[in-house]
Amino acid sequence: MSSPTITFIGAGSSVFMKNIVGDILQRPALSGAAIRLMDIDPFRLEESAVIARKLIATLGVKATVETFADQRRALERTNFVVVCFQIGGYQPSTVIDFEVPKKYKLRQTIADTLGVGGIMRGLRTVPHLWSICEDLLAVAPDAIMLQYVNPMAINTWAIAEKYPTIRQVGLCHSVQGTAHELALDLGIPYEDIRYRSAGINHMAFFLQFEHRQPDGSYKDLYPELHRAYREGRAPKPGWNPRCPNKVRYEMMTRLGYFVTESSEHFAEYTPYFIKDGRDDLIDKYGIPLDEYPKRCIEQSAAWKKTSEAYKKADKIEVKQSKEYASSIVNSVWTGEPSVIYGNLRNNGAITSLPPNAAVEVPCLVDDNGIQPTQIGDLPPQLTALMRTNINVQELTVRALIDENREHIYHAAMMDPHTAAELDLDQIWNLVDDLIAAHGDWLPKWARGARNAAVA
Repeated sequence: MSSPTITFIGAGSSVFMKNIVGDILQRPALSGAAIRLMDIDPFRLEESAVIARKLIATLGVKATVETFADQRRALERTNFVVVCFQIGGYQPSTVIDFEVPKKYKLRQTIADTLGVGGIMRGLRTVPHLWSICEDLLAVAPDAIMLQYVNPMAINTWAIAEKYPTIRQVGLCHSVQGTAHELALDLGIPYEDIRYRSAGINHMAFFLQFEHRQPDGSYKDLYPELHRAYREGRAPKPGWNPRCPNKVRYEMMTRLGYFVTESSEHFAEYTPYFIKDGRDDLIDKYGIPLDEYPKRCIEQSAAWKKTSEAYKKADKIEVKQSKEYASSIVNSVWTGEPSVIYGNLRNNGAITSLPPNAAVEVPCLVDDNGIQPTQIGDLPPQLTALMRTNINVQELTVRALIDENREHIYHAAMMDPHTAAELDLDQIWNLVDDLIAAHGDWLPKWARGARNAAVA
């Protein structure tokens, strides 16, 4: 069997690239893959190439690595495209998304998915994703895009809306990552757990979470999750010591289901936890304000040390990550079926959500591609909560599709956290300030004068 060609756009994200390439090359059918790395930063691109070649040497496989500065050339006749860039980077864009809202006493934790930070990130990101779609239509129309960029739902929705023929899936590790986390909280081997999740990215819920019994039957684990939280046995300290993960457990007691994205994320998707003058809530639930900037700084410093070590080493450690990319590539290339959780256009998979929304559901993957499974209606309280986030996503996508600056304000108005904290004049002025601060990082139509109708 021939080997696939896999292109990384944003390959300067060296940690992520290493994990995905390592996963791919450990699969026998993919071990001879042609790996193409593309990035606009020549230093980081070369750093990633060195690491990828050392992965090949460590595993003793026949894969090849080639670097590109030109996006279209990197995509020519490729089979798969892994997208992993951040438009605007930590400096200046992430800093802007945090510091400008603080002037209005609007505090955030991650700000990359929803809220004013997520809206701005979507406006910066989608135009470049569309440029990848244009290149794919020209030089690799049958390729599959594995999209790992936030804001995931806005990105996936915008691609499906403007380029419906592009084969794409938005990928996140929150479902499988949270399942591992809950298994740890309950002291149950992950391999003995069965689950089913559905919703929108970062706001999907475990509809089923069960433990396999010795006789082969399955036991519902929700009563044990409630009991463990009530008795103080859960949550156990997670990977982020600044966030004790209480927000998600608390929401489980109110909604009856456990959400698949972290407490630091979920705290800013709802109006309940971050309120000006309510530091008691911050303390009670352990909400890590300004978490993403802190994480960016820490990860950058840690990677600098790690990359230097990799450059000096002849071989480097290779582990299997929790990411779905290699499983998808393997299933599409070989026909060997697998099941992943992917983000795609709804098209009726979740009947209680809009058909054009981007939803996260179980998907069967084989040589026919990525096929979402039918979920039906979600519990009404989950549907209602998701709609509050979908409103923001839809208006951001409409702003991009129609090149309508007014919809940026409308999206911010509908954001649950922003609307709970700011009045209308503050929201309008905050959006103006964010647009001005981002400048050329935003599309030209977004930088024009505010419409008189919303002045």
